[in-house]
Amino acid sequence: MADGERDNRTSSMDFVLLGIRDVLMLQSLLFLLLLIIYSVTMVGNILIVVLVVADRHLHTPMYFFLGHLSSLETCYSSTILPQLLARFLTGDSSISAHGCMVQFYFFGSFLTTECYLLTAMSYDRFLAICQPLLYASLMTWKVSLHLAAASWLGGSLLLVVVTVLLSQLQFCGPKAIDHFFCDFTALLELACSDTRAITIVSFIFGIFDVVFPFLFTLASYICIITAILRIPSSTGRQKAFSTCSSHLTLVTTFYGTLFVVYMLPRTAPLRQLNKAFSFFYTVLTPLVNPFIYSLRNREVREAIRKVLRKALPCTQSSHYLGDTGKRHF
Repeated sequence: MADGERDNRTSSMDFVLLGIRDVLMLQSLLFLLLLIIYSVTMVGNILIVVLVVADRHLHTPMYFFLGHLSSLETCYSSTILPQLLARFLTGDSSISAHGCMVQFYFFGSFLTTECYLLTAMSYDRFLAICQPLLYASLMTWKVSLHLAAASWLGGSLLLVVVTVLLSQLQFCGPKAIDHFFCDFTALLELACSDTRAITIVSFIFGIFDVVFPFLFTLASYICIITAILRIPSSTGRQKAFSTCSSHLTLVTTFYGTLFVVYMLPRTAPLRQLNKAFSFFYTVLTPLVNPFIYSLRNREVREAIRKVLRKALPCTQSSHYLGDTGKRHF
């Protein structure tokens, strides 16, 4: 009996992810689509990071947080998409128990970090619009560094507790996860041991990690919108709103899909819808973030134009030198 219980432990078994089995007929097409999405996500977010570092006009707290957010999105996407692409190539849907716990930890920690970073960005916009005269003294580089560091550390440390508790559970019956990655609720459905402790801990952490940051962000934007509406000129209102419209769009899409996923009942008819919304906030949100900021932000667009103007003369001059060398030869 003891040996049987040890065999049921997380450390001694593999899971099978069922999420990609629903689309076997479209496997090649979906693989190509995911490969394009992952490539564009990585290029777009890395480009934002490079622009923030290289362009001195973007050396402000707002773009400092944007650089951290783009760095986070590259890590966030890399916890799910590479393994998903590998499964399409090999046809092997299994994942080791340790690999599943590692994926859950990094996915959860990056998700929590994003909630904190979005909160820090909303606080930055609140000070810039509602307290413009005090902005420089309140949002210093030291404060920005502390907020960014706290976001990364908070996300990584809190998920350690949940991951340790999750790894101690016993899983019985078919080890099939009805998802395309190791999600928390999908794993709890397979547990045959007492899950009350981890449910309570995860609920408390969820309040601190998601609900409080969301409420703080919501309160910040209520104050921001109220302050913008008080601006007498339409030009001033438009200019003030343009400084936070990109972040507001990002917050709305991120929290909107996140709340739908974790508040939607995981009944049989709604599981496919749950996976569709999960795909949106885990895969598509990191893809659209660079486009939201580049298309809706004048300073980012100008930084991209500068890079392109510098790159094109270099390309043309190297091409000219190559042709000259050929003629000379």
